[in-house]
Amino acid sequence: MMAMLFPGFPHAETLSAWREQVAQALRQGQRLLSLFGRTQAPSRHVVVTALLLTHGGLTVLRGQGQLGETYQSLSTEFPAAQIYERELWEQTGIVPTQHPWLKPVRFEGAGLGQCDAYPFFSMRGAEIHEVGVGPIHAGVIEPGHFRFQCHGETVHHLEIQLGYQHRGIESLLLLRPPHMQSALVESLVGDSVIAYASAYFGALEQLALRPAAVAVEASRAIALELERMAMHVATLTGLATDLAFGQASGTYQRLRTALINATQKICGNRFGKGWIRSGCAAPLNKTQRAELAQTLEHFLRDFVQVNHLVRTRRSVQTRFQGIGVLTTQAAIDLGLTGVIARASAVPFDLRSALPHALNAEHTPITQSTGDCWARMCQRMDEAEASAQWLLLQLANTACDLECHSSQSPAHAATDWPLSPNTLAISVIEGVRGVVMVAMETDGTGRPLHIKVQDPSLANWFGLAQALRGQQISDFPICNKSFDLSYCGNDL
Repeated sequence: MMAMLFPGFPHAETLSAWREQVAQALRQGQRLLSLFGRTQAPSRHVVVTALLLTHGGLTVLRGQGQLGETYQSLSTEFPAAQIYERELWEQTGIVPTQHPWLKPVRFEGAGLGQCDAYPFFSMRGAEIHEVGVGPIHAGVIEPGHFRFQCHGETVHHLEIQLGYQHRGIESLLLLRPPHMQSALVESLVGDSVIAYASAYFGALEQLALRPAAVAVEASRAIALELERMAMHVATLTGLATDLAFGQASGTYQRLRTALINATQKICGNRFGKGWIRSGCAAPLNKTQRAELAQTLEHFLRDFVQVNHLVRTRRSVQTRFQGIGVLTTQAAIDLGLTGVIARASAVPFDLRSALPHALNAEHTPITQSTGDCWARMCQRMDEAEASAQWLLLQLANTACDLECHSSQSPAHAATDWPLSPNTLAISVIEGVRGVVMVAMETDGTGRPLHIKVQDPSLANWFGLAQALRGQQISDFPICNKSFDLSYCGNDL
């Protein structure tokens, strides 16, 4: 995780000047992580922010404009910007002219009741037909609408409409003091509790000029790897279930249960709620370290075996290999992150791009084929690597995980004064990729704007690309191999 402070409000004088600054940075090889804006009520003033990754750090470029003002879209030259510009337009009214796909992301605000009027792309032809799936599905999953343009059984275009779970999270986060928002933060995305809590409290600690102690950071790193492992195994369970591979499905389910039960023993909740608070983290004493190490040893032994069983099964190879291919160039162009990008041979992982003392030697794992098989194998390899890393940390007696009493969640800070007129940005490699929380204060030190971003926001477009040219019957396994978050997108 990295959290950085950006004091003051440095702005480009015009939106056009800001746009050129961002474009120049991207041409130089910097990576776009986010692009967002906020309005300054009651005026029509809008502040826009671009977050970029440089070598070993973060860069912020800010501009200002007025409601309804325009600028030349970045998306025509940098497709990765398209989803962020759509969100910026929807939330602030700033218009990116010549944007190739300017549509609502989630129908926010006054447009919330207009989901039925979403402007789907359509194809014409005597033999072209549409297939609509959702938003309510047969399985117990989140709502989302998928519109397929097909010729026979071949998918020529898939458009994904989300937003049915929009909860107004960014507004809700401003209604209470930031240290009192842990329950809401832990509910943003139910399977990424640790990632969001780490990012949120990391930003808060930077604003308070109170960086977490080494033991706290170590405990959080342990929690994050456990969460990442458990969710990767959950996805593998779903993939095996979709293939009716009962032996593998049952084994993966058992192994995931062991991991989340281990989390519960440490913090009292199987999904990690309560593990992280402002300036604090759950301590691990010697007994807990030994028990967790034993759990991981048993996990790793059985996990390696079941992975070998799945990888060598001809029926699995036939069903997954060559299905839902996402090319390396497409993953780069769309700015995808996490497992999805790495399965398409993009070696991008915040754990190595922004190294922390505990993972300074982390090397990204990648696959070469970018298909369902690659995404499955990527999760296998990453979960195994996480287990091995955890065992090393638990065996390292120099790694303090016990935390002092003042660093445990029971003694979390109540009300820290925050730096005024300051932007704090915290990014972390979560289960699906880059999780970001940006927190900005006004002249009195009160939160003025909080921006939350899930990796699914960009990665959903990767699923749409992977389905092109596939059989419509391949959609369920492609969707599961991406395993993206609906509520993370919807906020």
